[in-house]
Amino acid sequence: MGESDDRYLVPGLIRGLDVLQAFTPERPSLSLSDIARHLGVSRSAAFRSVYTLASLGFLLQDRREERYALGPAVLRLGHGYLATRELVEIALPVLEQLRDESGWSAHLAVREGSSVLYMLRLPALSGLNSIVHVGSRLPAAATTMGRVLLADLSEAALIKLYRDEDFSRAPGRSPRSQAALLKQWDADRGREMIVQVGEFETGMASAATPVRDITGAVVAAINLTRLVTGQPSPQVPDDIQAQVMQAAARLSCLLGWRSG
Repeated sequence: MGESDDRYLVPGLIRGLDVLQAFTPERPSLSLSDIARHLGVSRSAAFRSVYTLASLGFLLQDRREERYALGPAVLRLGHGYLATRELVEIALPVLEQLRDESGWSAHLAVREGSSVLYMLRLPALSGLNSIVHVGSRLPAAATTMGRVLLADLSEAALIKLYRDEDFSRAPGRSPRSQAALLKQWDADRGREMIVQVGEFETGMASAATPVRDITGAVVAAINLTRLVTGQPSPQVPDDIQAQVMQAAARLSCLLGWRSG
């Protein structure tokens, strides 16, 4: 389908991305005329896209040569993608071992705003799994991994993040007001392990803990989950919690973190 057939496509964004793709290792710098020819438009039509990208740091302008090159903002985007892929690749064998030894489903997630984004899912071999899949986004304040990630924020950052939140639509037993959210956050900050049983998904037990990078910052969270419906006193056993903690410590070590 052509871009003119889809009313949801944004022509200006498409043109801006086309500008960035005009730069290659063989053509690291381009003039405005070069960019216009690549886009198939006039210089004046190309100028607005180029000017916007330069203003945002995606292009650098050499005023003397009247040429452009890719700017640092492009590198930051690439670094973020590569860092995420590196995290997933490093975490995969750790979570596979955690899943195999525990018999529970293992997951890795990062925070995106007030949501938690699932990056890895290793389902339990028993087949008793949750409905969450890689790429799923769930409310951070309602899930164990999300709560782990929110706990690393400052109070000011948390308030800013949830300033426009509609707490009336919060799922399960998650906080129904900013005051309740702050109370939960305050309690979570003193914990290395967050445990929930049936609080977000009926019958689902979950235990999560943080993953740290070389600076000690929390960059992700991992958890183990399992359906415990029908058990007389559903809970997360101590040995399962210990296995999650040990796996997180191994993963953090692989990312360069040295505790103590």
